[in-house]
Amino acid sequence: MQFRHLRYFARIVEAGSFSRAAALIHIAQPALSKQIAELEDEFGVTLLHRSARGVTPTAAGEVLYQEAIKLIRQVDDLPAVVRSAQGDIQGVVCFGMASTMAPALTGKMMEICRATLPKVTLRFITGDSETLRDKVASNAIDLAIVFENAPEAGFTRDVLFRQRLYLASRKQGKAEKSTSLARITQLPLMLPTPTNVLRKALDRELAAAGLHVEPVAESDLFDVVLSAVETGLGHAILPKGDFTDMPGHADIATTPIEPPIYLTACLITSRDKPLTRAAAAIEAQLLGFLRSQAGQSAFKGAEWVDAEP
Repeated sequence: MQFRHLRYFARIVEAGSFSRAAALIHIAQPALSKQIAELEDEFGVTLLHRSARGVTPTAAGEVLYQEAIKLIRQVDDLPAVVRSAQGDIQGVVCFGMASTMAPALTGKMMEICRATLPKVTLRFITGDSETLRDKVASNAIDLAIVFENAPEAGFTRDVLFRQRLYLASRKQGKAEKSTSLARITQLPLMLPTPTNVLRKALDRELAAAGLHVEPVAESDLFDVVLSAVETGLGHAILPKGDFTDMPGHADIATTPIEPPIYLTACLITSRDKPLTRAAAAIEAQLLGFLRSQAGQSAFKGAEWVDAEP
């Protein structure tokens, strides 16, 4: 087995077909198919399901893919890691964040990086907390800020703040000072899927109050949820109390829920893989910036902590 076999295999899985992968890699499709056949012979298992619709990894192929992308990333990072041992810190740092935090963090972190770490390139990834945790665990990204309903094993974490949940609605009439759990259950809600940390926290509090909610729709995609709220199709529960940092979303009103429901915001890294110098430098800058934001509107409803308990 040669390292190129792993690169080719990962690109096929990501492309979903041999023909698309061949075009991206700039290699003839028969030659690419031969490379994968050699890889399957090496492992003695079938790695890809082939059909008219394309290819998908088998159970063994999925395991190989997850391990391959770790190795590929480590190899790709090697030049910057070695060069960073002397002189300026450099390299690519993959930073994940919950979608609701992106407006408050992306621009500022770019400014900080440009001013203090000019040879470091930030690669931003947004998504729901479960997806980001999986990416950190697989070493697909270096660090991420996620929301937690309860601490997850396998990560090194810095607890940042407790974020209050708000009811997000399309603006109409006079804003209410607060809303109750009972009132929420009577509204047409667009909620995250049941495995989402926010949904778990909400369902737990509703159950404790003897209440239940049936959402009109479910989605873990932030843009989909915002669209439903802005068009008046439904309300949402979000860990964000102010939308002034998001141009174009002025029609969204937020109302605090009583009694309060909180998620814990944490900066997590993999416990199994030490951070590169570049990633550690970004982590330090990020923590410093976040600690300076206590009480700012972009983090409305946040109860900040000074250190991990």
